Amino acid sequence: MERKFDVGGSVALPGLTAIAGVDHVGTRSDQTLDAVYFDTATLALAARRITLRRRTGGKDAGWHLKLPVAAGERREIKEPLNKDLDSVPLRLKQLVLAHTRNQELVAVAHLTTRRTAIPLVAADGTVLAEFSDDRVESRILLEPVDKAAWREWEIELIDGHRKLLDAAGMVFARAGHLPAELPSKLARALGARYPAGTNPAPEPRRKGDASAVLLWYMHAQVEALKAHDPGVREGAPDAIHQLRVAARRMRSVLASFRKLTDKGTTQFLRGELKWLAGAVGAARDLEVMRTHLNDLISAEPPDLIIGPVKQHIEDQLGAAYEAALAEGLAAMTGDRYFRLLDALDDFLASPLLGGPADKRAPGTIARLVNAERKRLRRAVKGLDEMPDEASLDAALHEVRKSAKRVRYAAEAALPIFGKRGANLARTAEEIQTILGDQQDSVVIREKLRSLATESREGGEGNEFTYGRLHALEQQRGADARTRFFRAWRQSPPRSLH
Repeated sequence: MERKFDVGGSVALPGLTAIAGVDHVGTRSDQTLDAVYFDTATLALAARRITLRRRTGGKDAGWHLKLPVAAGERREIKEPLNKDLDSVPLRLKQLVLAHTRNQELVAVAHLTTRRTAIPLVAADGTVLAEFSDDRVESRILLEPVDKAAWREWEIELIDGHRKLLDAAGMVFARAGHLPAELPSKLARALGARYPAGTNPAPEPRRKGDASAVLLWYMHAQVEALKAHDPGVREGAPDAIHQLRVAARRMRSVLASFRKLTDKGTTQFLRGELKWLAGAVGAARDLEVMRTHLNDLISAEPPDLIIGPVKQHIEDQLGAAYEAALAEGLAAMTGDRYFRLLDALDDFLASPLLGGPADKRAPGTIARLVNAERKRLRRAVKGLDEMPDEASLDAALHEVRKSAKRVRYAAEAALPIFGKRGANLARTAEEIQTILGDQQDSVVIREKLRSLATESREGGEGNEFTYGRLHALEQQRGADARTRFFRAWRQSPPRSLH
């Protein structure tokens, strides 16, 4: 977390101990930093406020990738210098693929910074932040070549609270020094060539067009997908789940609001989003199954676990998980994924709209959301006609998918319908969650039968334990069905009208 300030070349250094929390300053050090910034020729990273550079000199020489988190906050990922100084490390290349896609990373700017660094220290000796007085010279490496020079101050938190940055801003403002207008040295160097950032879609208005609801929600989910892309590649907790949820949300609302858009575009996007969710989600499904079965076994009395069941499950599901994860990551480095991202960007930039897209949002969106609610009610009514348990399980899975459609459509409608939309989304989510347990039970029972067959054929003698686990899962499914029918009777989804 850091703040930058534009200052004149002859301005004296500020009184840093006037900053609340700063007791004294540490020993200042003079450094010369040489940095080469990399981007695509179209400045795709700069447009996303992402910085990728190779720096030599100073205490943090190496490759630095800075990904925006929030205003004034960035996640910095470092890699050591490599032999080929113009070759971006593979890890950093992969973390920006959602933005660079098939474009080559090239050197776009060369900056030399003469820095005076001063630690800001608390009374107990804690280094709260570092103040830097930077004199910068830049040269743009793209045609036409430009040069520039300027001075700036920077405060970067180390072990201090973010309130220190606000306090520093107040001290500097009293002296006439305001925060920098541009977020980075690269932005200052690029000047007029610095691309406009991606602004969030405006929140739909009740008196606005119905299409604004779809575009607002789609924009949020496209941004979520891109934000979780690096986490999937790094193995961050829950990243696969969140990326898949973003893909599913988009696919669902494109179906619910299909009357507002071009049919061909919608079908293409929905098909590709289904492919992506399946490609990246298989590994998560296996990991969830493995964790659940391990917990189930651990909760059983030891004398009822006959044979090496836990190890067998770990071997089978662990290997399948690794294979699925590799396939998912391979999908996210291929042209099909990049073309999907291109198509999503194009859809948001120049949406092909039709039907009642330009009609007032409240009436149009209410009809589309309520159509999904009616679809869900028909699916539930059809449960009475199921002849056996297997058919009922399959029908409940369809009910769950219908509930998801209602939930996501209601989420998209929140800016228009407020509390009514939130209540509908919450009711649908409860149904989805309950029937998610039921469907998980169905899938796990199928896997347990498969594992039991393998165990019998291998002579491992685990059939008793697999049968017991299967019975526990069968009971979990029955309990979920009971909970669903009770929830449906007590609080069925209400119309938005």
